Amino acid sequence: MNKLTKISFSALCGSLAAMAANAGSIDVTGSASMTHTSNGATDTGNPLGMDSALTFKGSGELDGGQTVTLTIDLADKTAYSAASIALGTNSLGTFKFDQGGGGGGIGGYDDVTPTAWEESWGAGLGAGIDFQKGVGSAPHINWTSPTFAGSKLIIAYTPRNGSVAGASDKTASGDLAGPKLSGYDIMLDLNTEYAYSLPNIFIGGSHSELDSNAPGANLQKRTSDHEEVVVGLKYAIGPLTLGAQASGEFTGSQTAGETEYYANAGYGVSFNVNDNLSVSYGEFRSRKGYVGKWVDTGTNATWNTARNMDEVETSSLQLAYTMGGASFKIADNNVENASYADKSSTTGDLDGTTIALTLAF
Repeated sequence: MNKLTKISFSALCGSLAAMAANAGSIDVTGSASMTHTSNGATDTGNPLGMDSALTFKGSGELDGGQTVTLTIDLADKTAYSAASIALGTNSLGTFKFDQGGGGGGIGGYDDVTPTAWEESWGAGLGAGIDFQKGVGSAPHINWTSPTFAGSKLIIAYTPRNGSVAGASDKTASGDLAGPKLSGYDIMLDLNTEYAYSLPNIFIGGSHSELDSNAPGANLQKRTSDHEEVVVGLKYAIGPLTLGAQASGEFTGSQTAGETEYYANAGYGVSFNVNDNLSVSYGEFRSRKGYVGKWVDTGTNATWNTARNMDEVETSSLQLAYTMGGASFKIADNNVENASYADKSSTTGDLDGTTIALTLAF
């Protein structure tokens, strides 16, 4: 994206003129997309849509050479969708306070399989998949180590993983009914391809303490904490990029009938035909498991085994063509059992095509 505007702090007059020695800047970049989305034989109403995004990035430098960066992302019709303040040190890596956009810790690796455009579940049809976000969706502190041969270590911490994103300064998120308490993520990204022409391998986990006394149905029966894990790899061979990953989430619930785990797996392959044209194909699968069997509430005696697991499957074939600041993209998508619907119903089966024209500025 090209810079839309750049405002130097040194342009401020009067009493602020002394700050010119540590001048900073604000860069604004953005994009706008126009889309046409169909869903097979299902009536989708008006298929035309629009998306816009703006990113404001303010940067400056401290006397010791450290860098300070403020990033604010604005999505459609929201005050902001993500915001962070980062301090880049000279040799100790980068410390960042993140308001909870979902991309911190292991959340930035929920699905990084190669694509020409979007993930197979995010190219126009609502899949309703639960992703492993760790502490990334709550306000948290994130540390990224200095890179060594392209590899890095990421550690993130939040004092309350159940809190909502976006609390303003001098305020707290308030008391919440959810059982999650403090949590932390550890992510290791081994970019061995950078130094040794080997695959980029990543592995990480998340741990959140659970409050056994939190209000809710039978939460006192939780005998373990909330755990999440992700592992995967990507490998580029000339214009061809291959990638696969798996992730899991374990709720800690021991109550019959409640969600016990989510198990996700996906792969993708992309091919750059030339500098402007790329194609890809990807699939993603998410399984939702329930705790054992549960007593039928009607008789309070009959064990029900009909739904001890539900599964969502997505696939997408994509093409993207870029012409300077404009790009044309098309995706043929399929979703089976969206939002973990009962497999005896076909309401969760979706099949359609999304076409987009995106302009970057």
